[in-house]
Amino acid sequence: MAFTLPELGYAYDALEPHMDARTMEIHHTKHHNGYTNKLNAAIEGTDLDGKSIEDILTGLDMTNTAVRNNGGGYYNHNQFWTAMNPNDRGRLSGPLLDAINAAYGSKDGFVEAFSKAAGTRFGSGWAWLCVHDGGKVEVCSTPNQDNPLMPGVGCGGTPILGLDVWEHAYYLNYQNRRPDYVKAFFNVINWNEVEKRYEAATK
Repeated sequence: MAFTLPELGYAYDALEPHMDARTMEIHHTKHHNGYTNKLNAAIEGTDLDGKSIEDILTGLDMTNTAVRNNGGGYYNHNQFWTAMNPNDRGRLSGPLLDAINAAYGSKDGFVEAFSKAAGTRFGSGWAWLCVHDGGKVEVCSTPNQDNPLMPGVGCGGTPILGLDVWEHAYYLNYQNRRPDYVKAFFNVINWNEVEKRYEAATK
């Protein structure tokens, strides 16, 4: 069964002023849709056809650039949209907050580490918060559309929060001011969803 472009679950202008409507629309209908269609074309008729995106990525032959780039783009954006919410965002709390405090000293320490990972990723890529065995969390980043599920990217674990730092994600509104975009992201994070992902990853 072919992969399909998911709905955002909110209007394109719902995250304004932090994420502008035009960027959200282009990002979703052009970029994410393009990754989805190219992923389907890359796996059609192969042994990857019918597998979940998680199974495809964890067992990926990293020399298969079509699946690496487009499978990563498909999965990463699925995570990105649902990690934001215009309404019921919740707040960082519970076991996830405990894990963040253990790793980074405080929420502010985590924000600083995540912002640095996003801000210092040269060129295009993603910043991630990942969960390891035992519930330990780690901030890291990957280039292009790579993600922590892929083998050998130097950024392992289960990703529970990802920020797209490709210029197409922010340039219309923030131009070259990536740090401003990163800062804005913390205003729209759906902590309820991130905590659910943490809980699922630690079961």
